[in-house]
This record gives sequence, structure tokens and C-alpha cells, in this order.
Amino acid sequence: MRRRRRLAHLVLFCPFSKGLQGRLPGLRVRCIFLAWLGVFAGSWLVYVHYSSYSERCRGHVCQVVICDQYRKGIISGSVCQDLCELHMVEWRTCLSVAPGQQVYSGLWRDKDVTIKCGIEETLDSKARSDAAPRRELVLFDKPTRGTSIKEFREMTLSFLKANLGDLPSLPALVGQVLLMADFNKDNRVSLAEAKSVWALLQRNEFLLLLSLQEKEHASRLLGYCGDLYLTEGVPHGAWHAAALPPLLRPLLPSALQGALQQWLGPAWPWRAKIAIGLLEFVEELFHGSYGTFYMCETTLANVGYTATYDFKMADLQQVAPEATVRRFLQGRRCEHSTDCTYGRDCRAPCDRLMRQCKGDLIQPNLAKVCALLRGYLLPGAPADLREELGTQLRTCTTLSGLASQVEAHHSLVLSHLKTLLWKKISNTKYS
Repeated sequence: MRRRRRLAHLVLFCPFSKGLQGRLPGLRVRCIFLAWLGVFAGSWLVYVHYSSYSERCRGHVCQVVICDQYRKGIISGSVCQDLCELHMVEWRTCLSVAPGQQVYSGLWRDKDVTIKCGIEETLDSKARSDAAPRRELVLFDKPTRGTSIKEFREMTLSFLKANLGDLPSLPALVGQVLLMADFNKDNRVSLAEAKSVWALLQRNEFLLLLSLQEKEHASRLLGYCGDLYLTEGVPHGAWHAAALPPLLRPLLPSALQGALQQWLGPAWPWRAKIAIGLLEFVEELFHGSYGTFYMCETTLANVGYTATYDFKMADLQQVAPEATVRRFLQGRRCEHSTDCTYGRDCRAPCDRLMRQCKGDLIQPNLAKVCALLRGYLLPGAPADLREELGTQLRTCTTLSGLASQVEAHHSLVLSHLKTLLWKKISNTKYS
């Protein structure tokens, strides 16, 4: 009887087995091997996930480094005391995608915030995690002691000219930098304040935040300490990929991801409102007060929105000033257009005869955004709108980055798209 029960259990465990009695030892070995393989694979996935998380999420290291520099008097800032002495900055969920740029959701003075901090590669990766990390003070080496406020102003202006272009509005931006440096409003900029704001300017996203502070679709800067800074709380994602385990996301085919976007994401009218905000952001990037900016990684991961479904750019790391992109392309040797790529998708044509990159990008911001919106807006769109919307988005994706097309044609296409979407949601609760 016991033997029969045991065989029945084996049949249940290995339902593929037939003629069990004659092959019992082999089946038992096979079942044990499969069980061992499953345990091994699961353990390996857990290990990989933990290793990746511990490498990407090092907020405690960032805080120790920043507070160490603050206590030594090397840096300062509007949130230093709250961060290092009063412990009023709460680090919550890790959102980092790379070890060098730490991103966390957090809480500061009862406000939801995003905490961002850079970790230099000079950190000793072999050091114990509980040991106080050391960082070469390369980031906080300027300005040096004895630098006058006039020299610091000229130094800041030169830096902004190199990164944003020689624009008449830059002196006003320099004034904003100095005003921000004097966070305690004592009408003077100390060496620690100057070192902190200079280090912040080296962070691409901070420079973009500073340049786009007047724009409603960029997150608002709330405070800083050294090169650590706080912005408004993390906007909602364009689709709720965060609800999925991180290990499963790369394994999902794009078709399934699109289906999940519709099932878990906002209703179509809300998506239309978010899309209108994204199109307005494209307008803001084009010939703004501090020049033109290019979106060099156009993905849904960078599309965020508030609780009222107003668009917010989730990540400005891959938005680059025109001057920076042109400097990268100027005189660059190439064989193909792929050799003329800045970031992920800011690509210029290659002059095969001269074997040098040209200056105009193949695709402007608007064309890349429209390609993104085809997959975001067309699924689930109202039947009476789908055909016209599809036609306008297709027309938009064919736009080129040639200077002769950029001005009037782009503005006209963008205006038509916004009008089409507004007509559908205006005078409803979604507007």
C-alpha cells in the first residue's frame, strides 16, 4: 500500500512518466535533477537581482560622502543641515538605473521629493560597505581660495557659453546661479557655496533644470547640498512598468508591453492630455530663452505626469543643449551615420566624401515624439478620430531636422496635432 502511494506521488510530481515501475530509478534521478535545476535558476536570479540592486542603489554612500564634505566646511547648501544634522530628508525607494547617478524618491519637510546625487567612479568598489567612503575632491576643486566674486561670475558665464551657446540671455542666468548660491541670503557667496554651485553645474540634468525653470513641464528645483539636489516628487510613469518585477521587464515582448500600457495606464482621454503636454514641452525646447535643446533618448520611460495628468518630463539626463551636440559633431570622423550619434538617438548624417559628421540632425524632436505617440495614442483612440490622428502622426514622423524645414513647417504640424487632440477632450472632465 505504501509503495502504491509513493508511486502515486511520483506520478503526480512527474506526470510525463509512463511505465513507471520499469523506469523508477531513472525517473527519480530526472525529477531530482529538474528540482535542483529550478532551485539553482531561482537562486541565480535572486543573486543577480541583489547584486544589481546593491550596485545601482548606493544612497547611503552618497549621503555619507556629502555629509563628510559638509562637516569639513568644503560644501554647503540649502538642505545640508536638514540632511546631515537634523536628518529630515527621508530616503525611500531607489529609482537609480546606473551606479554613477543615484536617484531616490523621498520626503523632505512633508513634501514628496526626488533625491539625486552623483557618485564618482573613484570610489573604491572593494571597500567595505560600512566603511566611510573616500572620494577624490576633483568635483569640489573649483573655484580655488582667493577667487573674487567677479572672477567667479566670469568663470560661470564662460562655462554657460560653452554649454548653451553665446546667448544674450546668459548674464541673467549667471545672476540666477549667484542668487541660488547665496542660499542663506547674507548678500555674499562663500567659498563653500561657490564650490557647491559649481559642482552642480557640472551635472547635465541640473544645468537643464536651471535653464528650464520657467517652463511648466520641467520639475521644480527645491534645494541642494554640494552636488546633491532635490526636485519635486517623482511623476507617475507613462505606463506602470514599475508594478512588474525588474527581472521580467526585459523579457516581455514589445507587443505585450503595449497591451500592459493600455490595461494598466490612464484612459485614452487622459493619455491625450499627457500627449498635449509633451507636444508643448517640444515647443519649449525649441528656441527658448537659453537656446534650443535636443531630446536624445525619446522613450516612454521619460514621459511622466502629475496626479491631474499634466505632463512632466521624468528625466532630463538625455536632453542636451544644441551647442553641446554641435560641439560633439563638429569635425567628428565617420564612416556611417551611426558614428554621428549623440546619446541614444540624436543622429546626424555622415558626409561620405569628407568622412565627417554634418551639423543638422536627421530627426528633430517633434518627429521622434510623434513616432512615440503613434504607439501611445492610436491604440484605444475613438473611432471617429483614429484615421485623421494616424495620418497627422505619420506626416509628423517624416519631418527632417534640416534648418529650412524647422521653423514654419514644424510649428504648423505641431499646432494641428494639439488642436485635433484638444477638440476631442475640451469641455469634458478630462480638460
